[in-house]
Amino acid sequence: MEFNAVILAGGRATRLGGVPKPGLKYDGETLLSHALEAARGASAVVVVGPDLPSPEHSGEPATTGQPGAGGEVSSSVLRAREEPVFAGPAAAIAAGLKALKKNAKRSPWTLVLACDMPHASRGVGLLWAALESNPGVEGAMAVSSDGRKQPLLGAYSTAALEREVAVASEGSGLTDSPVFRLLARLNLLDVDVPVGSTDDVDTWEDAAALGIDYELEADVKSQEETLEEWCRTLLQAFELEGVEVDINEVLAVAGVAAHSVVRPAAPLTTFIAGYAAGMARGIGQASDDASMNAALELARKIAKEYSETGTGPE
Repeated sequence: MEFNAVILAGGRATRLGGVPKPGLKYDGETLLSHALEAARGASAVVVVGPDLPSPEHSGEPATTGQPGAGGEVSSSVLRAREEPVFAGPAAAIAAGLKALKKNAKRSPWTLVLACDMPHASRGVGLLWAALESNPGVEGAMAVSSDGRKQPLLGAYSTAALEREVAVASEGSGLTDSPVFRLLARLNLLDVDVPVGSTDDVDTWEDAAALGIDYELEADVKSQEETLEEWCRTLLQAFELEGVEVDINEVLAVAGVAAHSVVRPAAPLTTFIAGYAAGMARGIGQASDDASMNAALELARKIAKEYSETGTGPE
């Protein structure tokens, strides 16, 4: 199938201490290199993110293969940046489409990939197979082995994407808007992909689980150490030294809220969940741990429902 590719390589990488994800290495190659490999076959590729060394000078592949051609067709990798910077993946997709429209031949399909999924290539072929078997749909989205939809491993009708970007731009815009909202009106296939295909790198724990290494300078604290120290400092300030806080769980819920609603929803969600847990504990409904776990689980559930319906639970 004829397609172009948009690779998302921006983001603040806050939970990685600001370390850029594209440059992290897996199996001897950068994550950006793996993403470019997953997009092999694209007529044109645009990388949306901060300025990085050009592929020709960084060891990244600078060409992609023409679908079905059986050989390599030179195609320079384009660069783009979402506006405003760090406006989120939906805005990044829009920036990528704009760059492709201006600088490349239009293709009927657009492959969208986040650069932090080193095994995404396992699922790309299944997306194309699903689309070929189901004419008339407007795209295909990967679904992980545990049932989670991953819109940043998906193949979409270029015309449909451009249409939805235009509609959003005339309304509230795409800044900090979830990708699920951008895709909400598309007729999409859910495609089960192999285990690990959608595993991404949000934290250093994720990186370690995937075998991704990054050497921090000896005099720089790891993000985990900093967060633990900050947590202890806050608990002492509020005279809550005996309270146990599962930092990873709190960050996970914040991540769900940021991706499912809008990015600023992350701190708001964790604040309200914490407040609710404190109220429940104060009136004796449950222990500290039970109250917090229940509040975080409810927040996670509501955020996921919001991403699917745009309104949350009835």
